[in-house]
Amino acid sequence: MRFPYEDELRAERFRLIETLEGLSDEEFDSGTTLCEAWSPRDVLGHVIGLDYLATYLPYGPRINDANQAQADRARRMPRERLMEWARDRAANPSLTTRLAAGVLLGDLGTHHQDIVRGLGRTREVPDVVATAIFREGLQLSLWLNRRVLRHRLVPTDGGRPVGRGPEVRGPREALGLWLSGRDSAAEDLAFA
Repeated sequence: MRFPYEDELRAERFRLIETLEGLSDEEFDSGTTLCEAWSPRDVLGHVIGLDYLATYLPYGPRINDANQAQADRARRMPRERLMEWARDRAANPSLTTRLAAGVLLGDLGTHHQDIVRGLGRTREVPDVVATAIFREGLQLSLWLNRRVLRHRLVPTDGGRPVGRGPEVRGPREALGLWLSGRDSAAEDLAFA
């Protein structure tokens, strides 16, 4: 049985793996990302770690601590073993991941962009992933910075405007990143 967005999640995981395979060992282990203090290796550990929901339970509501534990686990693994694990999880996501694919696609797309943008690169973001990143930003903004409550967000590449207040215009991907606190994405946005 296929769940909504399951195929899109798998495809984005394989695109992330392709991005990571193109990095030097130095970039993979120590490269800059938009996730403060995390390298691409650490981001991958977090993304894969989401397949193991039970490893989050001991942390209760301390999600950041649980995410860091996943990154720390990845840090201790040889690169090739970590990449094998990532390929396996891309092909065979856990049941909880498959059930939550609609939500996790936004997290995955955001973290893929964290790596790409952090290293000063670009990529073509698929339409469904751009929408998921925007949706992720809308949700995170309610919790992190409330930008969604203070601005009218106008996607210039499809989608409907959201909110009230001073306009912020730009691609869904950049809007979503900015909403989730990645302030460097503001360079791709127009503020009224």
